[in-house]
Amino acid sequence: MNREEELFDVTIIGGGPVGLFSAFYCGMRELKTKVIECAAELGGKVHFYPDKVLHDIGGIAAITGAEFIEQVVKQGKTFSPEIVLNERIHGLQRLDDGAFELTAESGRRHYTRTIILTIGHGVFVPIKLEQAGVEIYEGRQLHYAVDDIERFRGKRVVISGGGDSAVDWANAIEPIAVKLTVVHRRDEFWGHESSVTRMRNSSAEVLTPYQLDLVAGDGDRIEHVTVRHAETNETLVIEADEVLVNHGIRGDFGGIRGWGLAFDDERIVVNAKMETNIPGIYAAGDVVTHPGKLKLIAGGFMEGPMAVNSAKAYLAPQEEVAPLYSTHHDKLIAMRG
Repeated sequence: MNREEELFDVTIIGGGPVGLFSAFYCGMRELKTKVIECAAELGGKVHFYPDKVLHDIGGIAAITGAEFIEQVVKQGKTFSPEIVLNERIHGLQRLDDGAFELTAESGRRHYTRTIILTIGHGVFVPIKLEQAGVEIYEGRQLHYAVDDIERFRGKRVVISGGGDSAVDWANAIEPIAVKLTVVHRRDEFWGHESSVTRMRNSSAEVLTPYQLDLVAGDGDRIEHVTVRHAETNETLVIEADEVLVNHGIRGDFGGIRGWGLAFDDERIVVNAKMETNIPGIYAAGDVVTHPGKLKLIAGGFMEGPMAVNSAKAYLAPQEEVAPLYSTHHDKLIAMRG
């Protein structure tokens, strides 16, 4: 095999936080590791909210998405795994020697003894408004993600959505907006209880159960939106300068869906050891489902090392997979000098 086709112990598909932490833990286990990411940069879906402040990462009181990406990328590169960007994996074949051949959509092949899937929701795009012609405002006053929160300062802002992202952005934007209106098609929000309470107790106008019906403007700027009551069909016109739509994301697993993995409600089924139904393939993070699943990055940070430990046991079944601690790890101690 040439360098492009050399055999790795572990190939991690997905370069988000869970994949990067898994790569770090592979390094601690002295496993030859490759990380393959379909996007042009590491970090996963956190790139959708670089200015959003995360409060539920253990040991970190508060950190922005951009700062968090910087840290997990640095940590993931600690043991110098091979990193491949702009590569979407499509095909899978098990070879005669038991190793896997992964084929990318580009035609490139990768060879590995085990696989850890940390692919989140797959290749994802935000669910956009279906209104014809509204795309002329995208990237100007109509947003599906936030790359600069300051653009909302002193503006009349409408947020449509009821999940964590909508609620968190409402709490972040409310102090700097002239007026903030949050529109959700259900009475109940899906965000964390404390965040929902904070939003409801703020100056934000919360309209439920309403849905965004129409975004209108002069072709250059948005001027107002029309919202419709989900039960009575009553409509309201709300003046707006900026509109933020958080209706979720739509994932696509591509060729991975054809590998023969067991899925349940768009999630890969794993057991307590993060083992899939295919020996040698493991999964962790948002892509998996199992009893007691915790849908937090912190939960994925537990699942990743468990998947790595399972891969290690698969590769060396005669060896005991002993616990590892960074404070006692010789290479990490040497790195600190």
